[in-house]
Amino acid sequence: MLDRLKDEVTRLGKPEWRSMLAYVSDLHERSVHDPVYPFALPWEEIGPGYFASPAFGHWDIVHQILDVLPSEPEHAANQIINDLANQTEDGLIPGSIWMKSDPPRWSKTRSHPPVWPVAVQEHYQLTGSLDLVGHSFDRLLRQIEWFENARKAEPEGYYYLDILINRSWESGVDEGVRFDNTQQGPFACIDATSHVYWLYDHASKWAELLGKRADQFRRRARTLASFIQNELFDSNTGFFHDVWAVRDPKQRHLTFEGMWPVVVGAAVAEQAERVVNDNLLNPERFFTEHPISSVAICDPKFELRCWRGPAWNSMTYWATRGCIAYGYRDAARLLVEKALDDSARQFIRSGTIWEFYHPDGGDPLALARKPQTNYNRPCPDYLGHNPLIAMARLWDSCQK
Repeated sequence: MLDRLKDEVTRLGKPEWRSMLAYVSDLHERSVHDPVYPFALPWEEIGPGYFASPAFGHWDIVHQILDVLPSEPEHAANQIINDLANQTEDGLIPGSIWMKSDPPRWSKTRSHPPVWPVAVQEHYQLTGSLDLVGHSFDRLLRQIEWFENARKAEPEGYYYLDILINRSWESGVDEGVRFDNTQQGPFACIDATSHVYWLYDHASKWAELLGKRADQFRRRARTLASFIQNELFDSNTGFFHDVWAVRDPKQRHLTFEGMWPVVVGAAVAEQAERVVNDNLLNPERFFTEHPISSVAICDPKFELRCWRGPAWNSMTYWATRGCIAYGYRDAARLLVEKALDDSARQFIRSGTIWEFYHPDGGDPLALARKPQTNYNRPCPDYLGHNPLIAMARLWDSCQK
């Protein structure tokens, strides 16, 4: 079914990665299902090893799309269309859709990190077709409107529900240390604000492509970039933080979310240099044996549990893209190579890919997931946070 992807992985990256990459391509194929409510097109689940399998969506599907896109653009486009298909009238795009339920269920009030426009943009750059951009543009504008109405921070920026009392982990970073003992309220989160900046940036690009006015989107993106640069950056850490952590050092933690302004292009060059060299490449912070750790190893909140220390390959992928965008190709190569080297070692040892990895290169089964639940280990055969094929492409691109 995904024969072009299977062929591509035979030529990607280091030879010692290729058995793992072949396994990932097979896992993509095994994860594709026939159309069923609420999807009109074949849909790809997060991964058969996920404890709630089968499930679709969240930002997992974007990582899966980017993994297959160059080889399987039609399948990738189908997943984008599926992801947008259940957008509500007010603009919310659902997070995870739980397909095990009959009928399938999802939250009508909780969204997910809106990184999907990256996949649409890359589909356009690959195919030259504006069809998917045209299909997505109005949906993008509706999602922007939803963020403005439902997630606008005071006085500026945007937030995820993580900062409110219900702790529903809308950011995708369950039990993130940034929200331990913080004041609750509509305060600007570094990840949400960066992601909405990216929405406006893509709205500007697509408006121009479609012959529409882009001025208002460009102006809003510039305003958000200025806010991020001036209000969410700390010169002492050389890193970006949530607004409350910038204002109160006692609440400040070094977590990977501080890289997002570099990933989305909202940082100035000097800030990007600090993020890359002082943080992402710093072995006392995020540059672990398997980079990047989700919390800096020097942070007192670091622990070997889910998003509170372990490495997630999807975040290494985004960090690598950010490095490339600001011209740090050697840094990008180092990050993605170390992550793929250890992922391949763990694959040879265990025969699977894992939801997240030990930052010291140890056994993923030595890590905790959520001790208060019945699912307290990383899930095997988990595609959603393992864009390993896309990572190998990035590594190849850094050799040129």
